[in-house]
Parts: sequence; C-alpha cells; structure tokens
Amino acid sequence: MAKTHHLPEHGPTAENGKEILLSLKNVDITFGKGENAVRAVKNASFDIYKGETFSLVGESGSGKTTIGRAVIRVNPCAAGEILYKGVKISGKIPNSLDREVIRNIQMVFQDPAASLNERATVDYIISEGLYNFHLFENEADRVKKVENMINEVGLLPEHLTRYPHEFSGGQRQRIGLARAMVMEPELVVADEPISALDVSIRAQVLNLLKKFQKEKNLTYLFIAHDLSIVRFISDRIGVIYKGDIVEVADAEELFDFPLHPYTRSLISAIPIPDPMLEKNKVLFTYDPSVHDYSEDKPELVCIGHDHYVFGNKKEIDEYKRIREDNVPLKSVTILGVNANKEDLEEQKPVPVDEKSEFLERPLHDTGNLLLGILSFLLPILGIPAALLFKNFHYYRNYKICKKGAIGGLICLGVIIVIFILLLIIVQL
Repeated sequence: MAKTHHLPEHGPTAENGKEILLSLKNVDITFGKGENAVRAVKNASFDIYKGETFSLVGESGSGKTTIGRAVIRVNPCAAGEILYKGVKISGKIPNSLDREVIRNIQMVFQDPAASLNERATVDYIISEGLYNFHLFENEADRVKKVENMINEVGLLPEHLTRYPHEFSGGQRQRIGLARAMVMEPELVVADEPISALDVSIRAQVLNLLKKFQKEKNLTYLFIAHDLSIVRFISDRIGVIYKGDIVEVADAEELFDFPLHPYTRSLISAIPIPDPMLEKNKVLFTYDPSVHDYSEDKPELVCIGHDHYVFGNKKEIDEYKRIREDNVPLKSVTILGVNANKEDLEEQKPVPVDEKSEFLERPLHDTGNLLLGILSFLLPILGIPAALLFKNFHYYRNYKICKKGAIGGLICLGVIIVIFILLLIIVQL
C-alpha cells in the first residue's frame, strides 16, 4: 500500500452524515519495556467530528493527556492507529505529511508557565510557527498577523516585546492560545487549559475558545477532569478510567443516562452551589470489584442513541434495558430531597476511630501544651479532664491531656516503686 504524502481536503463521512476529522482505532500506548512496561492507554477507540468539541474526562493518571500527546505525535502508539481525515498519522509517516499534521493540529498545554520559552519575547513565541512554515508574505504581513492575534486573545500589541514571566497565569494562557491559533489549525488539543487558572479567568478563556470555534470552524479535543465544565461546552464526552474508554455519548445523553458506574461517580462528585444541598449530598463511590471480567471480557459497545459503554455481554444487556426504558437516571442524590432507602444503603460510612480527628472541632480545640504539663503534674485530674474534652469533641485537648496524664501516672508509679525499694534497703 502506497504511503500518503498529503492530507485530503475532507475526511470520511460517518453513518450519521458528519465528517470524521480524527479517529482512534484500538490504540494502545505503553511506557517502558519488558516487565517494567506500563500500559497507560488500552484499546482506545473514538471518533471526533469536524466542528465539534469532544471532551475526554477522567481522574488524574487515567490517560487523558497521554492520548492528547499521541494525537500530536509526541507519544508513539504501541498498537492500533490514529487517523486524521482518514489518513494514518501514527507511527512513521513521510516528512511532508508530518509537516501538514503539525500545521493542522495544535495543542494548548495545561501549564501556561512551563509551556512558554522564558527566554523568548511574546512576539517570537507567537511567530515561531509562522517562521517554521513561512506563513507570511513579508515582515509587515507577519507583524500584522501577530498583532491581530494578540488583540483577539485580549492582550495589547505593546505586550509583544515582553517576556512570559512578566504576565499572570491567565495572560500566559492567552499567549499559548494565540501561539496555537495563529497557525490557523483545524484541530486543537486543549489539555486542561483552565485548570491552573482562577475561577474568574476560566470563564474568559472558555469564551475565547468558543469564539475561535465559531469564527474559524475549529474542532476541539478538550481534556479535563471536571464534568461540571465540559457539560456546557461539549458536544460529546468520552469518559476514561485507568486507560480504558468506559463511556462515550452526547453531553446531555451522558448526564441523563450515566450508565457506567464510574461515570455516575464522576457526576455525583460535581459540587452543588447551594452549601446546604452539598452538605446533604450522598456521594456515589465507584468500586471496580463489582465487575467480573475473568471469563466474559469487556469491550466498548454501542447500545443505541450513539451511546457507547464499556462492559461484558451481561452488563451491556443491562445497560441496553435501562436505556430502552428511556427514564433519565438519578445521578445526584441529596438527603431529604430525593434520597431513598437504597441510596442510603449504597453509601458506605467512613469509620472513625479514636486516633482520627472528629469531623467537627470547637474553635478553641488547640491542644495547648500547658494542658499536657498540668495533666502530667496532676494525672488524677488529667484523666477526667481528658474524658470531658473527648465528650465535647475537643479532640486535640483530649489527646494532649491523655498523653500528659498517662506520662504522669507512669512517672508517679516509677517514683513509688523506687521509694518502696529504698525503704526495703533501709530496713535491711
């Protein structure tokens, strides 16, 4: 089969009539060799349609960034393939195709400080891609493109002569965004671009991303760990757990029917703005041991409604039954509002022993050293004082009095034993 040296104008068309821009097929990504090999991503498969925002969500270490870096050809695939517009871009490819991939796929990194060259001016950072691909007619054209882009991300032309350390985190992320957008890419891999920013700045960066998408018909692979954010900016969401893609669906479909228990646990962890409701919320904890994959191996299967779930045959049949009932699932349970007996039974109580701190401590529970000294000198009074503190949840005071009283009793016992021995010696 002859190698493709250039990207086609359009990608293949899916069954739903949408153009497939990026496709992962049974991708494995492994780090290390032999016995030390770690399989970071296992058999990952999903499509991203042109013009949409596809979010990849999971906890830290689940493999989200690993997939994003594989898309921009930084992490090699141990198995499977990554297709861009139907052309394989993973593995060894011709230099001409590699340059087109770099030009068409850009990345916005998570850490706005570490991803910028501290020794380069903002002007050079944004212009570097233009220089490498010669995407300007003359110097005046380059300056115009850079100034237009710096204005579009909300900074000023006079910022171009400064260095990254002179900017705040939000401003640095805007510079990183400008560096990616000046290349006029088709696909942008946004690797948690707002997680290192203040809450007020996050909304501004998200609005910028949506603005660019609307104006330039961009496609996003948005990597995040917070479902509350991706719900409102995503067209489709993929959930990843320890390297496995466990669920893929449209954003509202996923929130209405979170079929995989890990997806349900992520949704239940979303904070509720009302503090009283948040206090009474029942967290759903995902337990991987509920799955029995010893004989019937799991796979990612479409259960209808363009909804894919990871499971074995028995689980998939159950997921299909639940989905066909077409009754939205209760993903958030709040005591006194929508909790029932089954929800309370699912909630596993956290054991509290004597060594763990009480959940609620009084303001003056400081564990003052003076209390320990007094308990040491007067252990007979220290013991009831410790019990009294414990009864009223003064945990630190209880602990210091207990230690002091025990130390005082031991010391008193030693003194009494020595005194008795001295009396015996004198009598002899």
